[in-house]
Amino acid sequence: MPDRKPKPDRTTPHRDKVCKACGRAFSWRKKWERDWDVINYCSDACKGHKPDNTDHALEAAILSLLAERGRDKTICPSEAAKIVGGQEDRGDWESLMEPARSAARRLVAAGRIVITQHSQIVDPSTAKGPIRLRLR
Repeated sequence: MPDRKPKPDRTTPHRDKVCKACGRAFSWRKKWERDWDVINYCSDACKGHKPDNTDHALEAAILSLLAERGRDKTICPSEAAKIVGGQEDRGDWESLMEPARSAARRLVAAGRIVITQHSQIVDPSTAKGPIRLRLR
């Protein structure tokens, strides 16, 4: 069994990581000092939420909408939420807005798309307000 004590000659760099569930970047914390190499989620809530069929459907909807529109056009995450949740009942697709934004952040982390605000590429972890999605 490996020794869990930090080795002074083998320090792990404290680089930011991307959460596997929500796609947000998170930084090193003192409480994760011993386990930083194996930490994959930014919080307990993300650790409990694994991407499911709805999340994969949102990713597929985002990519298909972007492929249909072309490289220089953008979409709003609500368009993908409307496709997956259905357009007739507002409550169905509105509840998918945050999962759609998370799906977009995962696609950014995978290098497939970029997130823009006012035609400028922004960091997906810190973007607040309305965003647009564009193919890389």
